[in-house]
Amino acid sequence: MENRGIEDMFDFRRFPKDAVVLLLLLIYFPVGICLMLIRIFVGVHVFLVSCALPESFIRRFIVRIMCSVLGMHVRTKNPRSRDKNTKLYMCNHVTEFDHNIINLLTPCHTPQLEGSTGFVCWARGFMEIHSASGQGAIGDTLQRYCSTEGTPPLLLFPEEETTNGRAGLLKFSSWPFSLTDSIQPVALRVTRPLIALSTPDSSWMKELLWTFFAPCTVYHVSWLPTVSRQDGESTQEFANKVQELLAGELGLVSTKITKADKAEHIKRKRHTVPQASTSVRPASIGLGFMVQSLGTDDHRIAKMAQQVKDVLPHVPLNVIAKDLAETNCVDTTITNLLESKEEGPMEATGTSTFGSSMNNSYSSVPAPTIKPAAKCFGRYPVDRHLSLQERKEALYNFARRRYIEKHGLDQEDSH
Repeated sequence: MENRGIEDMFDFRRFPKDAVVLLLLLIYFPVGICLMLIRIFVGVHVFLVSCALPESFIRRFIVRIMCSVLGMHVRTKNPRSRDKNTKLYMCNHVTEFDHNIINLLTPCHTPQLEGSTGFVCWARGFMEIHSASGQGAIGDTLQRYCSTEGTPPLLLFPEEETTNGRAGLLKFSSWPFSLTDSIQPVALRVTRPLIALSTPDSSWMKELLWTFFAPCTVYHVSWLPTVSRQDGESTQEFANKVQELLAGELGLVSTKITKADKAEHIKRKRHTVPQASTSVRPASIGLGFMVQSLGTDDHRIAKMAQQVKDVLPHVPLNVIAKDLAETNCVDTTITNLLESKEEGPMEATGTSTFGSSMNNSYSSVPAPTIKPAAKCFGRYPVDRHLSLQERKEALYNFARRRYIEKHGLDQEDSH
């Protein structure tokens, strides 16, 4: 699947694009804040109750009712299809709390393969295992766990990453399917109004607060029949078969996108820089880069450079900035550039290059001759300013005549 498919599988925006839904979210916002504060208080009691009561049907029933107050509602489909003898559940991954939801329906353990350990791992409902030895050692540990009598089933997420659950399933990793020859697929679909279920790089704590903020989050759990691996079937073929079954149950696409592809796409998206508009003049782009990347003094010089550029558009910005760094004066820099052209091949008017470029664009129109605006360098600043204004007026009149001649307009149209 191409990048467009990857974009469809993950929500990179927390808030909706639709204007109507966004307006409803703004109206709901103060209510959501109040709900979040109340649910934080209730959530502490849910945690205490779940810690105090032993594992039993009564505990799961009480905690499920309290989770409904937190806005986390659970609906099941085909509950009688749940195999009490299975040792391994395979479920698609949508939110950070999928394992907690499944655990409200049946006792099961989900190992913490990545992330924090210790108290946080236990408080979130994960089973802590020592993962420092590598994936092979983890697989051996979990395989021994599944073969031990009397232990609750394992709940694993072979996608290894969350999706929005609306477009497709990530490619299932093969190693979880090597633990046992028989597994039970669990299809999970999650809906939530107004805001996205999750966004990349968001921590589980932020996701919990957004869950408390939202009006409700509904988890639809469907138990599929137990699937066994056939003779001669590899673990990857077994994983692909289960992936197809879950995709068909959820009405999604079974993709080849992996956890690594998601990480690479997020990294590339984070470092993407918007391209500059092609309608912007190159000089403006260069000046904008100078203004953003330089300090306070250089920022002032860049502004003065643009003022000089408006009068002498053919002079490169780096030449203007170099002279301004020495003179620190717009008028003096303009004079220096004009005088340097008198010594070189350019004319003293400061318009020869400009007129030449215009002639190249409109070769069919003869370029009028512009006389020098000033015969000599003014002794006083007032005189130099008047000379500068005359030069700018001459350039403006020249460009205006070119425009009128190109478009075939009469002089009277300007009135």
